Amino acid sequence: MRIIIKHFAIITSILLLTTGCKKYLDTPLPANTISAENAYISDNSISAVVTGNFEEVSSGDVFGGSAGSNLAYLTSLYVDELQNLSTSSSHNIAFYNDAIQPGDTKHWSSLYTEIFDVNSTIEGIRNSTVNLYYKNQWLGESYFTRALLYFYLTNLYGDVPLAITSDYATNNTLSRTPQSQVYQQIIADLRQAQGLLNSGYTDAYGVASTHRVRPNRYAATALLAKTYLYAQKWDSAATQADSVINNTDSYALLSTDKVFSANGKETIWGLAPNVSSAAYEYNFFIAGMPATIPSLNAPLDYNVFGIMDTALVSAFEAGDNRYTTWVRPVSVSGTNPAFTYYFPNKYSSPAVNSVNEIILRLAEIYLIRAEARAHLNDISGAQSDLNAIRTRAGLPNTTAGDQAGLLSAIAKERRIELFTEGANRFFDLKRTGTIDAVMTAFAPQKKATWNHYMQLFPIPTNDLIQDPNLTPNPGYQQ
Repeated sequence: MRIIIKHFAIITSILLLTTGCKKYLDTPLPANTISAENAYISDNSISAVVTGNFEEVSSGDVFGGSAGSNLAYLTSLYVDELQNLSTSSSHNIAFYNDAIQPGDTKHWSSLYTEIFDVNSTIEGIRNSTVNLYYKNQWLGESYFTRALLYFYLTNLYGDVPLAITSDYATNNTLSRTPQSQVYQQIIADLRQAQGLLNSGYTDAYGVASTHRVRPNRYAATALLAKTYLYAQKWDSAATQADSVINNTDSYALLSTDKVFSANGKETIWGLAPNVSSAAYEYNFFIAGMPATIPSLNAPLDYNVFGIMDTALVSAFEAGDNRYTTWVRPVSVSGTNPAFTYYFPNKYSSPAVNSVNEIILRLAEIYLIRAEARAHLNDISGAQSDLNAIRTRAGLPNTTAGDQAGLLSAIAKERRIELFTEGANRFFDLKRTGTIDAVMTAFAPQKKATWNHYMQLFPIPTNDLIQDPNLTPNPGYQQ
C-alpha cells in the first residue's frame, strides 16, 4: 500500500514560512537545508521539523487553498450546504452520481503522507540523545497532529490502516483497522498531547505567544471532546468540554462579527496560512466580487464556484445575527424578477495573512457538550449550552424540552453555526445516521442519485494494487 513515502530531506517547503507566513512564528533554522540525520540534534532543528509538519498540513489537500481538494469546501458541495457552479473536473467529487472516481479524492494520499512525516518526527524526538529543553512541546504538538489527521482520515474512509511508525515496509502491507480502534488511537494520542503541552500558547521557540496556531493543552482537550462525541462516549465528551468551557480566562464566545478574527478568544486552534494571500474562504466565496453584479455577469466571472443552497439560507431564523454577518447576498442588477445569490461570509477580509483558518472554536465545544448532555438526559444542562449559542446569535432560548427535541434542535444549531467549516455537516450527517434520508431528498437538485455507499470516499486504485491486504470501499469502480 503506497500510503507513505520515505522521509528524505525534512520539510523542503518550510522555507515558505520565513517569507510568506510568520504565524507559526519564525522557524529558528533554514529548515529546507536540514538533512534527516541532522534533524533531531537540537531544539532549533526539531522545531523546524515540527513547524514544517504544520506547514505541510496547512498546504495539503485537506486544509489547503485549492478549491479542487479543500475538504471543507468540497464536502459542503458534496452534501446540502452549497450548490456547485463549476464544470471543472476538479469538482467531480461534488457529483456523486457517476463522476466520482478513486482518483478524484486526493485526501487519502495526502493524509497518509502527513501521518508518515509525523510518525518519523515522533520517533526522531524520542530517539534523540540530546538534552531537549522543549521536548514536551515538540512531542505534544506531534501527537496532536497525528490525532487530527487520523480523525479526518477515518471520518472520510471508515476503517483505515493504522500506521503509527515510519516502517514503510510494514505500513505498505497493513489491512484496515476498525474505526473503533482508530478512535482509541486518536484518544491515546490526544491524552499524550494533553500531558505534554502547556496550557498557554507558544511559538516555535517555546516562548509564550498570542498567536493560536500551535496547539496547546486545550486544543488537545477540544479535539478529544469531539472524538469522544463521535465515538458516542457521552460522559467523556462532556467532561473534556467542561475543561475548555470553564477556562474563561482564555476562551469566550464573541459577537458574530468577531468570531473569525485572528487569535480571538473564541479560537481554540487554527492553521496559519502558508502563502501570502487572503483566507482560503475569502478566495472561494468572495474573491473581490462586488455586492451587485451586472446581469451579464455571474459568480463564475469572479472565479467563485459555490453558492449557498437555498435550503441552508432558509434554515436561519428571523433575527439571527449569524445570518447578518456570516451570509453575504450578492444581487444581480437588471434582472426581472430580481435575483440574489448567497455566499458564506465568515472570512470576509481581503487582507493578506490577516486571519487564521479556524479548526477548533468554543461554540462547537458548547454544542458538543449540549449533545453529550442530551444523550445523558441532562436536559437543563443541554438547554443551557444550546441557549448560550442562541443568545450570542440574538435568538430566544430553545423551546425543546426533552431528549429527542433537544437532539433535533442541537443538530439544527450545528448546521447553522458550523456551516461550511471543517466538513462538519458531512460528518454530522454520517455519525447521526441521517445522511441517507437527507441526501436522497437532496440529490435531485444535483441531477444525481444518492446511494448509501457514497458516505465513504473511494480509496485510490494504486494503493489497492500495491497493498494486497487493503480492501476497497464498496460501490466504486476500481
